[in-house]
Amino acid sequence: QVQLVESGGGLVQAGGTLRLSCAASRSIFRFNTMGWYRQAPGKQRDLVADITNGGRTNYADSVKGRFTISRDNAKNTVYLQMDSLKPEDTAVYYCNAFEGGILAYYWGQGTQVTVSS
Repeated sequence: QVQLVESGGGLVQAGGTLRLSCAASRSIFRFNTMGWYRQAPGKQRDLVADITNGGRTNYADSVKGRFTISRDNAKNTVYLQMDSLKPEDTAVYYCNAFEGGILAYYWGQGTQVTVSS
């Protein structure tokens, strides 16, 4: 069973920065795509950003130019650098991995990000 462990969440003022990390329990080479999703209270879970095994990235319009996703295959870790944070970025952020060979999705337990105005 794959485990994804997020870290780096917290409380920050608007305009501040945070860096989220997602450490996988095994090599991330096997994951076609890894990404970050977020869910605010009373809302659905939405994609924030994802990155393919080849390094191609995709971002939600609301975070383009402010967030950067990256992956370190040697450390089996995916990162989300979040700059110029806004109160509307407040949510629980979840790490996700998709293993295409067996059509399996994996989720982390989530990390809370709170941006105060």
